Amino acid sequence: MEMEAHQCQVGCPGELTGLNIMAEQPQLDHESTAVQKHVEIVQGVIARMADNSRSCKVWCVTLVAAVLVLVARTGEPQHALIALVPTLMFLGLDAYYLALERAFRNSYNDFVCRLHGGELAQQDVYGVKPTGMGPVAVAWCLGSPSIWLFYFPVAAMVVLAWMLVIP
Repeated sequence: MEMEAHQCQVGCPGELTGLNIMAEQPQLDHESTAVQKHVEIVQGVIARMADNSRSCKVWCVTLVAAVLVLVARTGEPQHALIALVPTLMFLGLDAYYLALERAFRNSYNDFVCRLHGGELAQQDVYGVKPTGMGPVAVAWCLGSPSIWLFYFPVAAMVVLAWMLVIP
C-alpha cells in the first residue's frame, strides 16, 4: 500500500498550514490509546497548576505570619510592611498559575471539540500546548475572585497590623 503526501489545508488552532502529512493515518477516536493518554496528560497538568496555586496561598500565609511575628517581637511596626513583599510576589505567581490552568483547560476543550467533530489530527495528539497564554491572560487573572478575595485581605491585614495592632 502506497501512501501519498499532501498539503494540509485544515485550519486548526496552532496547526502549521502547508505541512506535509501522510494521506492514510490511523483513525483517532475516544478509544485510541494515544487520545486517552493525551487527555490524561493534560488533566494532570491542569491538576498541577491548581495545586501550585494552592501552594502559593499556603506559602503566602506562612511567610506573612512569620514576618508579623518577628515584627511583634522586635517592636518595629514599620517593618510589618515587609510582609507585603511576599504577598505581592505570591499574588503574581498565583495569577500566572491560574492563567496557565485556564490556558490548558482551553487547550483541553479545543482538543475534545476536535475529537468529537472528527477533526483530530496526529499532531494534535502528540503535543501539549496551552491555548491563549500570555501577559494579557495573567493580567486578566488578577481580577479573578480566587486571587483578590485571598490576597487583598492578606494585604489589608498587614496594613492593619502595621497601623493598629503592633505597638
